[in-house]
Amino acid sequence: MVRGVRDTGTWCGALLLAGALAGGVSGCGPGTPPAPGGPSSASAPALPSPTTDPGTPAADPQPGEVLVEVVVSGGLAGVHNQLVVHYDGSWTSRSGSKPPRTGRQTPAEAAELRAALEDPAFALVPERPTGSPIADGFQYSVTYRHRLVVADDGARPPALERVFAALPGGGPPTSR
Repeated sequence: MVRGVRDTGTWCGALLLAGALAGGVSGCGPGTPPAPGGPSSASAPALPSPTTDPGTPAADPQPGEVLVEVVVSGGLAGVHNQLVVHYDGSWTSRSGSKPPRTGRQTPAEAAELRAALEDPAFALVPERPTGSPIADGFQYSVTYRHRLVVADDGARPPALERVFAALPGGGPPTSR
């Protein structure tokens, strides 16, 4: 009989552990204490929601956090340019060996860029070009929330064009 009680306690403790890890209840009944050394609801770590995107920034991103990075390469002149825009609207553009250019979007411009990036249609933009490449055309690499979208001068989806139009300078940096 003692062995049966012990087995039930072990089973119930394991069920409590599984319930705590899953964020639910154990089903061992009211008044059943957790197994010794087992988790309690007060000390159990909070688990991320299964619907939370790991790339999603905190609700209040820090001003220095990168919102989007755009790299442009190719073209007749063989450019390799980079534009980094931060959540606060500050940006830096690098082109070859030239000194970097910096600036800041107005709050309305920064909000427009965020809206274009957060548009559900942008999430549906293919991650790789789907059309035929254009000889000596540009290739655009857009990184937003740990997602990389690569496009070229061929057919670009309207959602990507909306992002490009909201970038500082009116588009990706293509000049040498």
